[in-house]
Amino acid sequence: MSGHQSEQLGAYALGVLDDDEWAAVHAHVEDCPQCRGEVGDLRAIEERLGEIPPEAFLDGPPPGSDLLLQRTLSQVRDESRGHERQRRTLWTLGAVAAAVVAVIGGLAIGRSGVAAPDAVTPPPVAAAPRTVTATDEATGTSMNVTITPAAGWVRLRAIVDGVPAGSQCRLFVVARDGSREFAGSWLVGASGTTVDGSALVAPAEVTAVQVETYAGQVLATAPI
Repeated sequence: MSGHQSEQLGAYALGVLDDDEWAAVHAHVEDCPQCRGEVGDLRAIEERLGEIPPEAFLDGPPPGSDLLLQRTLSQVRDESRGHERQRRTLWTLGAVAAAVVAVIGGLAIGRSGVAAPDAVTPPPVAAAPRTVTATDEATGTSMNVTITPAAGWVRLRAIVDGVPAGSQCRLFVVARDGSREFAGSWLVGASGTTVDGSALVAPAEVTAVQVETYAGQVLATAPI
């Protein structure tokens, strides 16, 4: 670096030079009292601008921020009066202050001109599965049914015992209005039977699950 180039001194004080440029300017500043003094002034100015709270860059200018900038500029002008070598420092301060105001103002304008995003409606929380049991003393049939709610329908898993082997059975879901929806069928084996099924009945409308034979005999009813 040759001469007293304030532009490079400002970049040097702010730490924005690359390694080679920084080394050249640093070597000059070490040997030049005038430039060393300017760098000290620039760093003092940077500290004063640092009084602006960080929230100003996130949420726009806080109350009194314009006044703070004005006081800072006025203070440095007073300190610099009568010192010829600090006039270039004031120009650097003015540029930095203008940039700060532009950034803050731009953020404020951008924020006021952009509509807030619509509130995101969280997805509905799925209801937990529910298990009901029933035993019909007249038929000797017992059932254990797990009902899993879905969007407008239900899944079923029924464990049925006490039905004679070889019987043909059907599973129904009973709705609040008394209607029934078919949910599955099976041929009873020698032991208890596990049946998976589904029915197009809204979970809130389900009032019972029934097992009956193909002949129409209700073997067991499990109320919800």
